[in-house]
Amino acid sequence: MDTTTILDRLDRIEQLLSFQKEVLSFEEACAYTGFSRSYLYKLTASGDIPHSKPKGKLIYFERAKLNVWLLQNPIRGQFEIEEEALRHAFKLQK
Repeated sequence: MDTTTILDRLDRIEQLLSFQKEVLSFEEACAYTGFSRSYLYKLTASGDIPHSKPKGKLIYFERAKLNVWLLQNPIRGQFEIEEEALRHAFKLQK
């Protein structure tokens, strides 16, 4: 294995470990969500994404709140829709 491959793997491991933290820095949140810096700044400036700014300067994100925000407005798949329709139909028969 060459040095570049090893360094790439180490970077990936470090990144994965940082995602286990409860509170993420701005840079970590960019990596975690896959958003660009400019887009994440836009979301924080508009108040669209939950974040904290202690002392009004640095921006931090609670990983659990980020997950909830990222998973809002779920789109159900065909299987889920059919399953719900069956549950509803059986409920009406009782």
